[in-house]
Amino acid sequence: MSSRLNYGKTFLLGFGFFGVSVIWGVYNAFVPIFLSEKFNIAPALIGAFMTLDNVAALFIQPPVGAWSDRVRTPLGRRIPFILVGAPISALAFGLIPVAAVLPLFVACTSTLLLSAALWRTPVVALMPDITPSAFRSQANGIINFMGGVGTIIALQTGGMLYKMSPNFPFWLGSGLVLLAALIVYLFIEEPKEYEQTQEQPGIIASLQEVFNDEDKSGLRILLAIFFWFIGFSAVETFFTLYAKNHLGLSAGDGATLLSVLPLFFVIFAIPSGFIAGKIGRRTTISVGLITLIIMMILLYITPADALLTGIAPLPLVGIPLVEGGARMLTLAGVLLIIGGIAWSFININSLPMIVDLTSAARIGTFTGLYYLFSTLSAIVGPNLNGWAIQLTNNNYNIIMALAPLFFFVAFLLISGVKRGEAQPG
Repeated sequence: MSSRLNYGKTFLLGFGFFGVSVIWGVYNAFVPIFLSEKFNIAPALIGAFMTLDNVAALFIQPPVGAWSDRVRTPLGRRIPFILVGAPISALAFGLIPVAAVLPLFVACTSTLLLSAALWRTPVVALMPDITPSAFRSQANGIINFMGGVGTIIALQTGGMLYKMSPNFPFWLGSGLVLLAALIVYLFIEEPKEYEQTQEQPGIIASLQEVFNDEDKSGLRILLAIFFWFIGFSAVETFFTLYAKNHLGLSAGDGATLLSVLPLFFVIFAIPSGFIAGKIGRRTTISVGLITLIIMMILLYITPADALLTGIAPLPLVGIPLVEGGARMLTLAGVLLIIGGIAWSFININSLPMIVDLTSAARIGTFTGLYYLFSTLSAIVGPNLNGWAIQLTNNNYNIIMALAPLFFFVAFLLISGVKRGEAQPG
C-alpha cells in the first residue's frame, strides 16, 4: 500500500459508488410511480415495498462483508463480488420498466435488491483496502462526492429521459453500472497480501467482540451511527410533508427547498475529509452534530413566515415566494445549506473511524457492521418519526424537535470514543 493518497485511483474507485448511487436514485424516484400507476398498488403497500431494499441490505451486506475478508482469488477479495453482482444488477434493473405483469416486476426488483446487496459492501471496503489509514477520510470524501454526482445524474438526467420513455432512465442506469464495474476491474488493483490470522471471525463473532471490548469505542461509534441516522431520516423522509403542512409550500417546492442539503453535502464531501485530516475525525463529527442540533432547533422555533423570508436570488434550487416570481434562497434554505455541510462532516468520517478499529484483514467485516447499524436505523427511523407525527395530531414540525434529541445522544456517544483516528504510516 502506498504511503500517500492516490487521487486518480480513488476517483476511479469512486465510479463503483457512482454506479450504486445511480441505480438507487432512479429506483427510488420511479419505482413508486410504476407501482401506483401501472399496477394500482395502495400507498401503504408501496411504502412497505420501498423498504425491502433496506431489509435485503440488513441481512445480506454485513455477512457478505465478512465473507469477502475470507475470500482468496487471483482477482483479490472484493473484485469477484463486483464482477458477479454488478452485471446481474444491471440486467435486472434494465428489465424493471418493461415488466408487464406484477409477478415479473417483483421478480426483477427482488433480483436487483439481492444482487446489489451482494456487491455494495465489497466495493466500499475496497477504499480502505487501497488507502493508508491517514488518508481514508479524504478518500471517503472523494467516493461520496462521486456517489452524490451519481444521484444528481439519476434525478436530473433521469427525469428528462423519463419524459421521453419510462425505460430510458433504467437503461441509462444499467449501462452506467456496467461501465462502473468495468472501470473498477480494469484500474483498481487489490493488495496481494493480507494480514493473516489463525482465526477469521465472522460478523456475529465480530459484533460480540465489539460489545465485549473494554473501552467500548467500537460500540459507541456504531450506536452513534444508529442514532444520527434516525435523526437524519426524520428530515430525509418527512421534509416535503413538513414543507407542505408547516411552511405551506407545494410538494414540488418542498423537494426543491430540501435539494440544497444533499447538494452542499456533495460540495463539502471532499473538504470535510481534509478537515478531519487536520483536526481529527471525532472532533469533525462532533462539530457536525452540534451544528445539526442548532440548525434543527432553529427550524423548530422560527415561525414559518420567517423561514420563508427571501435572502438572495438562487436559480434552480431556490423557490418562488410568489407565483411566477424569481427563485429565491430563503432563511430555511440557508439553514438546510448549513445542515448539508454539517452532515458531510459526520457522514464522510464515520466509515473511516469504523475500519480503523480493526486490521486490514477484517476491513470488509467492519464495513458490514457499519451497514448493519445504518440500515437498522433506516428501518427504525421512518417508523419512529412517523409515529411521533401521528401522536402529535399530524404536527410535522415535531420532527425538528425530535431529531436534535437523537443527534445529541449520538454526540454523547461519540464524545467517549478513544479510537478510530487516522493512523500514521
